[in-house]
Amino acid sequence: MRMYLSSFRMGNHPDQLLALLDAPVPADIAVIANATDDQPPDRRAAGVRRETEALHSIGLRPAEIDLRAYFGRPREDVEAAFAPYPAVWVRGGNVFMLRHALARSGADAVLGARLRRDDLVYGGYSAGACVLAPSLRGLEQCDDPNAVTETYGDPVTWDGLGLLDHVVVPHIDSPGHPESEVLGRVAADYRAKGIAHRTLRDGQVLVAKDGRTRVC
Repeated sequence: MRMYLSSFRMGNHPDQLLALLDAPVPADIAVIANATDDQPPDRRAAGVRRETEALHSIGLRPAEIDLRAYFGRPREDVEAAFAPYPAVWVRGGNVFMLRHALARSGADAVLGARLRRDDLVYGGYSAGACVLAPSLRGLEQCDDPNAVTETYGDPVTWDGLGLLDHVVVPHIDSPGHPESEVLGRVAADYRAKGIAHRTLRDGQVLVAKDGRTRVC
């Protein structure tokens, strides 16, 4: 599996994201912004524009795939939507909202299968990295799980995607980020309970390739 997981936005090493791509640059990349589905539409749209501009700036061709359009549809539909893209970029926000959208659309199974076949690069930050863990328990200290029920009337999914064997805890020792302090407490709780996790400061990224991971 090939992954580029940043603490905050693009991080300091976008060249490492490009290096993971098999496709020549400029390459197409799908943007998943459903971690912000509980935000007002204008604020959500502004966030999507910021993500696409950042990806454009490093030579990629981004396009949003809104998972809400695939809720309740056959798996083949979401498979077809992602099929043209050699990479996805999953932005931050509320990890429980993101997990819900991945489950309701079936994108969790589709993207997981492609990652295991190693024909997709997974990039993202904050919630986009956190959702890969075996479980989302503990992250409710930072993100509100009730947003899922309030927005959709559905129960919260507490299982992560399980594509990593640990939790990525972003924004550690990052004084400029409003969630740095609370995520420091999350990491401390994980240490106390013996829950496998890795911490990232804003600017840092975790790069995974060929079964090996490194933080840069």
